[in-house]
Amino acid sequence: MANTRSARKRIRSNERKRLRNRAVRTSVRTKVAKARRLLLGTDAGPNPEEDLRIAIRALDRAAEKGILHKNNARRRKSRLARMAAHLAKAAGGAEDEQAAARSAAVGGAKGRSTKTAAARKPAKVAQKPAAKAAAKAPAPKAAAAKATRARRTTSS
Repeated sequence: MANTRSARKRIRSNERKRLRNRAVRTSVRTKVAKARRLLLGTDAGPNPEEDLRIAIRALDRAAEKGILHKNNARRRKSRLARMAAHLAKAAGGAEDEQAAARSAAVGGAKGRSTKTAAARKPAKVAQKPAAKAAAKAPAPKAAAAKATRARRTTSS
């Protein structure tokens, strides 16, 4: 427990600020997630652009109050805006183009090949049983050593 009055007051004020910061961070996270869902079309909403503006405003406000670091807020705003731009650009294209743009807007297939499943090499299924059979059969050296041991024990 704190010893001085000022330390006790500091503990109380830090607790108040922690609760306020937590509430603001949670609401910002909710607004950003809602904007992302509306942009991607997983949620039905009247105006995704308005929700995007609300999310950006909430990020700005949290950064201004010092609840989020300013670069963190800028990065998150940039990602939201980039996603909105990708999706707006692909809105006029064909259905497969829209799906590809939606995938790219949320990060795409990071680290995955762009080849189709048919273009990939087939699995080496036929070789596995042969390899297992070869592993089960005794090696020639092991068989010879076993025979030598058997002769030694019988001749003694």
